[in-house]
Amino acid sequence: MATNQWNSPTSKMSSDESSSLKEFFIDSLKDIYWAEKHLLKALPKMAKKATSEELRSALEIHQAETENQITKLEQVFASIDQKAETKKCEAMEGLIKEAECIISDTDDGTMTRDVGIIAAGQKIEHYEIASYGTIRTLADVLGLPEASELLNQILEEEKKTDALLSQIAEGFVNQAALGEKQ
Repeated sequence: MATNQWNSPTSKMSSDESSSLKEFFIDSLKDIYWAEKHLLKALPKMAKKATSEELRSALEIHQAETENQITKLEQVFASIDQKAETKKCEAMEGLIKEAECIISDTDDGTMTRDVGIIAAGQKIEHYEIASYGTIRTLADVLGLPEASELLNQILEEEKKTDALLSQIAEGFVNQAALGEKQ
C-alpha cells in the first residue's frame, strides 16, 4: 500500500514552505494525466492513417505504453494520497489538433503523411519529455521517492519513443517522401 510521503524525512522543505509547490506538483500531475488520456484516444487514429508498417507498429506500441503510463500516474496519485483527477491540458489539445490537421492535409497512403505524423508525434513526445522531467524533479524536491521513480520510468519511455520516431524518419520515411510526386 502506498504511504503518504509529503512529510517524509527525505523532504527538503517544511509543510508550509512546500504548500504552493505541492499544489503546483498536483496540478501538473492532473494536467499530464489529462494529456495521456487524450493521447490514448488519438494514437489509434494516427496509427490507422500511417502509411508504413514501421510507423503504424511504433504508434501501436506507444498506445500500449500510454495505457501503462496512465496506470503509473494513478499510482503516483495514490502514493501522495490524492484522487487521480484530470485538468484540461491546453498544450496537448493543441498538439493533437495539429496532428489531425496534418493527417487531413496530406494524401492517404503517402510517405509525406508519415513524415507529418512523425513530426506531430515528436512534438507530442517533446512536450511529454519536458513535462515529465519537470514533474519528476518536483517529486525529488518534495521528497517523494515513489512518485519520482514512477515518473522517471515514464520519462524514459517517452525518450525511447522519441528516438524510435527519429529512427523511422531518418531510416527511410524522409527519403521515401522526397521521391514522391507532388
